[in-house]
Amino acid sequence: MATKETKSADKAKAADKGGKTAKGGDQAQKAAVKPQGAQIVAKGYVPTLQKMYKEEIVPKLIKEFAFTSPMQAPKLEKIVVNQGIGSATGDKKLIDVALSELSTIAGQKAVQTASKKDISNFKLRRGMPIGVKVTLRAAKMYEFLDRLISIALPRIRDFKGITEKFDGRGNYTLGIKEHIIFPEIDIDKITKIFGMEITFVTTSDKDEEAFALLREFGLPFRNIKK
Repeated sequence: MATKETKSADKAKAADKGGKTAKGGDQAQKAAVKPQGAQIVAKGYVPTLQKMYKEEIVPKLIKEFAFTSPMQAPKLEKIVVNQGIGSATGDKKLIDVALSELSTIAGQKAVQTASKKDISNFKLRRGMPIGVKVTLRAAKMYEFLDRLISIALPRIRDFKGITEKFDGRGNYTLGIKEHIIFPEIDIDKITKIFGMEITFVTTSDKDEEAFALLREFGLPFRNIKK
């Protein structure tokens, strides 16, 4: 026969368990909230360019560079989109605007970048926010690249292609003067036009291999030999 003390202990355990369950539910609910600008990628979804890389680009690179294994073919590791907001020192709200707009463009939450040193001439202090950036990998990287190539770049006025200047280590940085070329940005609602740098980081340390990779993805370089 259960004593009063035993019954009280059982009730306490049940209450504690219920509290933990409720707390866990709150945490799960908070975790389920999608950050601003984030996109949900369906499980098992393979972006068009990722599929094209495996089925079409790798065989072409193997043939072009006489690789003996598909593992030798260069891969696109990540894309880093960076915006420097120089005028943010005078108007801190511009950082919030840039964060929101870059998150929308990239489909992933952007983060602030801060000054690494003091520069008195520009009223800049170490740790002060001076820009925003986002690093894209996997499915979101391929989706962004697809939108960049097929939609954004063709919207540049008098567009004649992009230069082929790599960094000597298999990476390429593309400068964009106006972020409004991305259709995700509503021109009627912008407060300021920002430029950006888009860096493509590959697994190759050779510029010619990285160039061939990005060329096959469809980046419109100016002097591609037909």
